[in-house]
Amino acid sequence: MPGEERPDDPVGVFVAAVRANRPASVLALDFDGTLAEMVEDPAVAVPLPGAVAAVERAASRWGEVAVVSGRPLRFLEGHLPAPEVTLVGLYGLEIRRAGSVSEHPDAAAWRAAVGRAVELARESSLERVGIESKGASLTLHYRTARDQAPAVEEVARQIAAATGLLVRPAKLSIELHPPTSVDKGTAMADLASRHPGPVGFVGDDLGDLPAFGVLSGLRSTGRITLAAAVIGAETPAGVTAAADLVLDGPAGVLDLLDRLDQ
Repeated sequence: MPGEERPDDPVGVFVAAVRANRPASVLALDFDGTLAEMVEDPAVAVPLPGAVAAVERAASRWGEVAVVSGRPLRFLEGHLPAPEVTLVGLYGLEIRRAGSVSEHPDAAAWRAAVGRAVELARESSLERVGIESKGASLTLHYRTARDQAPAVEEVARQIAAATGLLVRPAKLSIELHPPTSVDKGTAMADLASRHPGPVGFVGDDLGDLPAFGVLSGLRSTGRITLAAAVIGAETPAGVTAAADLVLDGPAGVLDLLDRLDQ
């Protein structure tokens, strides 16, 4: 029967629960690889046509809709200016909620260390590797220099030892972050704590696994949740294995947003 939701289907259960209690529901989405296609130069990544409108439309109807990303807040705001959309940048070190911006207290203390990390990366022997300074974190991209992966990993370890930053692997990149407890899991837990209804998260990378873990824990307490993985050429297998639903690229995310909007 068209539109009928199977009770044993976590996607159908989630959709039905959202439709029944949309003002108390929460949805969070990653940016790169989820709302935007992966590109060689991160600076030119843009949301898929229609993605911003779909997110803003959801934000006007749900309890809260957030974009949770490793990108800095300034980048996210350039693509998602509507204050109704919560923006969580640098895995939770920077947040814009209801138009108000806040920063994690540890972020400012580590900016000098990140600046030093950027200097060390530029002084290294890395070739064809993108060095993306995010203010309170650093990412080394080797998407266009995949043969450099071992060298990038070694340089990242050396920088971490010299600065106290932590190394986090990601899609064809290495991230260096302040040694805080902040990640997408803590961001997801905070979002879920603010609203009593269903909670969903859509992501595509290793950094999204802590958010999936939070959803699993919430589900064990009876909360209705949905973990959706966006599959692409670079999606780690562990991400899809941890998900309730696999979506085919950002276009699949738009299809899910459309289904949830009905």
